Amino acid sequence: MHSQRTTTRRRPRVQILGSVLGLAMVVTCSGLLAPSTAGATPADAAEASRLVQQAAQELTVIDEQVHAAQVTVAGLQDTATAAAGQAAAANAALAVYEPQLRAIAQSGFKGQTQTGVAAFLTSESADDLVQQMLTLDMIAHYTNTVIGDVAAAQAVAAEAQAVADQAAAQAQAALDQLEAQQAEVQKKVTEYEADFARLTEAEQATVTAALAGPTLRTPSTSSLPLAPSEAAGVAVRTGLGQVGDPYVWGSSGPNGFDCSGLTSYAYAAAGVSLPHSSAAQSQLGVEVARSDLQPGDLVFYYTPISHVALYIGNGMIVHARTFGQPVAVTSVDQRGYRFAKRITG
Repeated sequence: MHSQRTTTRRRPRVQILGSVLGLAMVVTCSGLLAPSTAGATPADAAEASRLVQQAAQELTVIDEQVHAAQVTVAGLQDTATAAAGQAAAANAALAVYEPQLRAIAQSGFKGQTQTGVAAFLTSESADDLVQQMLTLDMIAHYTNTVIGDVAAAQAVAAEAQAVADQAAAQAQAALDQLEAQQAEVQKKVTEYEADFARLTEAEQATVTAALAGPTLRTPSTSSLPLAPSEAAGVAVRTGLGQVGDPYVWGSSGPNGFDCSGLTSYAYAAAGVSLPHSSAAQSQLGVEVARSDLQPGDLVFYYTPISHVALYIGNGMIVHARTFGQPVAVTSVDQRGYRFAKRITG
C-alpha cells in the first residue's frame, strides 16, 4: 500500500471462487472404476488370465484417475494458499488505518455543524471565522475520506477472508475424498495381486506380455540415436537406469515406479518438472508423429490417456507398465498407442 488512500488490488472474488469450484468439480466427478474380477468365477485357466488382464487394464485407468485427482487437489491447495495471502494483505491494509482512527477519536471531532457553531462563537472577526470554517471543512473532508477508506478496506478484507475460508474448506474436502479413493484403490490392488499370484508362471507371462509387450534386451546408450537435447538425453539414461525396478502403484521412485512416476523421475534428473499424471503430461510439449519420434519423447496410450512411456530410440520405449512387471524396455508399437509429445527441444 503506497498511500493511505490506495485501494488494495485483488483478484475478483468470482474469479477465485470459480477456480476453486472448477477444480473441485474435477475431483468430485472423477469416479473410480472397479476391476471386473471382483466376484467373478473363471471357468478355466484361460478365463482366469483374461479376467486378470482386464483387471490390470482397469487398474491402470484408476491409477491415472487418482493421479489426476492429486494434481487437482494440489491446485486447490495452491488456490487456498493464494486466497489466504490476499486475506492477510487486506487485513494488513486495514490495520494501517488504526492510528488515524484513534487520532480522530481522540480529537473529539463531532461533526461540522457543532464545531461550526463553536467557530462562530469564538471567532474574533469575519476573516477569522472564514479561516476557521475552511479549516473545519478540510478536517471534515479528511475525516470522511479516512472513514470511507476504512469501510472499503473492511469490505475487501471480509471478502478476501471469506474466499480464503471457502478455498481452504474445498481443498480439505477434496483431499479427504482423494485419501478415501487411494484407500479403495489399494484394496483393489491387493485383490488384483492375489488373483495374479494364483496364475501359473506361464499364465502370468501371457498376461504381462499382453499388457506390457515383449521384454527386450536393454540397449546401451551408445547404440541409441542422439537425443535432441541434453535434458532428453539425461532422461533417457535415467529411465534406462531403472530397468528391473519393480512396478509400484503411485510411486515415483527411487526404488519403484508406476508409469508417470518413471517419466517424471527421468526428467527430474534433467531438471525438468513433470506432473505425476500421464493425462497431465499429455498436455505438455509439442505433438510429434510416430515417424518423427526422437529419444526423450513421451508416448501416450489408451482412451482416455492412462499410460505413458519414454521413447529411447530405434522403435523402443522404457516404461513401468503393470503390477508384477518390472520397469522394462519394449516396442513403442503397443496396443492403445495414441500420440507422442516432445517436452524439450
